[in-house]
Amino acid sequence: MKQRQHWPAKMWLVRHGQSQGNVARDLADESGQHEIAIDVRDVDVPLSDLGRRQARAAGDWFASLPPEERPEVILCSPYSRTRETAKIICEAGALSGGPQRPVSDERLREREFGVFDRLTTAGIRARYPTEAAHRAMLGKFYHRPPGGESWADVILRLRSMLNTINLHYSDRRVLVICHQVVVLCFRYILEGLEEQEILKIDRESEILNCGICSYDFEQDEEGLCAPMLAMWNYPAPVEAEKAPATSEPDQVTGTR
Repeated sequence: MKQRQHWPAKMWLVRHGQSQGNVARDLADESGQHEIAIDVRDVDVPLSDLGRRQARAAGDWFASLPPEERPEVILCSPYSRTRETAKIICEAGALSGGPQRPVSDERLREREFGVFDRLTTAGIRARYPTEAAHRAMLGKFYHRPPGGESWADVILRLRSMLNTINLHYSDRRVLVICHQVVVLCFRYILEGLEEQEILKIDRESEILNCGICSYDFEQDEEGLCAPMLAMWNYPAPVEAEKAPATSEPDQVTGTR
């Protein structure tokens, strides 16, 4: 069998389940607070009880696929909420060949927010008005908060991540557990999108916690292939478990 130009046979992108940071951020926004009340690093924010139910539902959905169609490997961000989601999905029997340890890679981490970390939108405007105005002018795709990352910075490390996936997991079925902006940046790369195209996708809908995106890599008549979006923001797994679909922004900050 010819390899698909070193692409995986199939790749899924899944945002982690609802986190306690998502819940805290909503409470801060609703009450008009400037800071999000959470006492751990963003790296260490765990899933909420609902997030664990969502992860289990997603795992059950993958486990319901025929063994020859299930993921063969799970890659995940090193953040607690993504590692916990990956572990629950593994334990549900999602992987072909049985449970195994997810592979963590720091290039899949959440976007870093620098001085904006733990601040709501109101807090950013109050404490960093000049930087907030600069962000409004430049746009979030290219704006880099002091000490943080822009979307373009995330895309740079994800291009390296894709090279590793293609090198080590060519022709295999790969499941990636990551974060909201990371899922969007993967779409930007895989589909060859422009800045305004990916920002339009971002505006149209929030990415669901444990929502599923998938890509196929089928060869054309010339033996070449390109990533083809097969599923986007699929909510059926959580609906099947009667676990509410949630889509709060995926970070401990008020910006997106």
